[in-house]
Amino acid sequence: MTPPPPDRTPAPTPASPRGSARAHDREIWRLALPAFGALVAEPLFLLTDSAIVGHLGTAPLGGLGVAGQAIGTLVNICIFLAYGTTAAVARLVGAGRLDQAIRQGLDGIWLAVGIGLLVILAGWPLAPAVVDAFGASAAVSPHAETYLRISLFGVPGMLVALASTGVLRGLQDTRTPLAVSVATFAGNAALNAAFVYGFHWGIAGSAWGTVVAQTAGGAVYVATVLRAAHRHGAPLRPDLAGLRAAATAGVNLVVRTLTLRVVLVAGTVVATAMGDDEIAAYQVAFQVWWFLALALDAIAIAGQAITGRCLGAGDAPAARAATWRMTQWGLVSGTVLGLLLLAVRPWLPALFGMAPHVRSLLLSALVVVAVLQVVAGPLFVLDGVLIGAGDMRFLAVAGVLTTLVFLPAAGAVHLAGGGLVALWLAIGVWMLARLATLAWRAHGEAWLVTGAVRS
Repeated sequence: MTPPPPDRTPAPTPASPRGSARAHDREIWRLALPAFGALVAEPLFLLTDSAIVGHLGTAPLGGLGVAGQAIGTLVNICIFLAYGTTAAVARLVGAGRLDQAIRQGLDGIWLAVGIGLLVILAGWPLAPAVVDAFGASAAVSPHAETYLRISLFGVPGMLVALASTGVLRGLQDTRTPLAVSVATFAGNAALNAAFVYGFHWGIAGSAWGTVVAQTAGGAVYVATVLRAAHRHGAPLRPDLAGLRAAATAGVNLVVRTLTLRVVLVAGTVVATAMGDDEIAAYQVAFQVWWFLALALDAIAIAGQAITGRCLGAGDAPAARAATWRMTQWGLVSGTVLGLLLLAVRPWLPALFGMAPHVRSLLLSALVVVAVLQVVAGPLFVLDGVLIGAGDMRFLAVAGVLTTLVFLPAAGAVHLAGGGLVALWLAIGVWMLARLATLAWRAHGEAWLVTGAVRS
């Protein structure tokens, strides 16, 4: 196992200066650059799996696509373990209550362990039904069921990592998650190659490699947070009141996350109905989109930490000034990533050993994916800022409304027999609706609630 990185838990820092764009930039990139490295390591798990499994054939790659969406839905429902913890811990840090901040984070980790065990118990017997719900073909289904069932054993480690990452981000530390993520990704790549190519375990080898790597990463995160708790005198035992608060406070964030997953799962269902070639191409295009989304989310992570800390310290003007600066950087970053994707697009299909028709489908879809990065940049920043402000109820309502914009568009693509390009254009309509909604909210004053706890 990778040894725990050194404890980098910082002392509380003052809110960012209001008037200096350069000062805001330093603070933003101090948090965003390490967060970028940690975030891009996450989709590299499935991109690595896709590159290895792609050489096993179209059906295993399609199975990975279906199982990846299913396991991603289960895990991302619990994203509140990271995002809600970041916002709450950052507010307490801004208010100078560091021991309470760590205690709240530990309750989130205990909750993650419990949820992870429940997911294994419930997910194992339901795996065939989950795969059938995606409409996978007879050729794809066995591969999807195999990958899904094995991957369930990695869920506790993933959820613990989410909760622990939220603690560290709230403490204004994004370097430790970077170190753990890089080590976990390297282990995942090595294990997958050994299990698939060395032991000839097929798609099961890819799943087991990921499970081992994710569990080891979760263990390292726990060791790091435990050291921080010892340093600041935070008790380790679970607190029933804290567990209830961690569970109930995330309800609105769960609703917001579920609406996102509805969109992504619906996209997979529509692509699956198009045929095996289409779902294989969609799987890779989606993983590229997700990779870029998490890369752009680095500034959003900085937004969560900075916004929560500024509002906890009672400095609403600093929170608004930092929001405007981060939105500008989001637009620039999205544009640059879109151009880079267009530049490397001709060479991407070769990484996955694709058949000619699948290659053609992927190349067309990637053009739309590249253009959408211009929307994604500011969109993800504003989402992160409102999460950092604890504006979860609004995000839940906005998620429901924008999902209701997407579903008719996706249904029209299916009924009209549209292809992958049409499906990605429907996803683009959803992203534009989200951007407009969040920009309207950020322009107002209701989200700027100050204090150690958002009341």
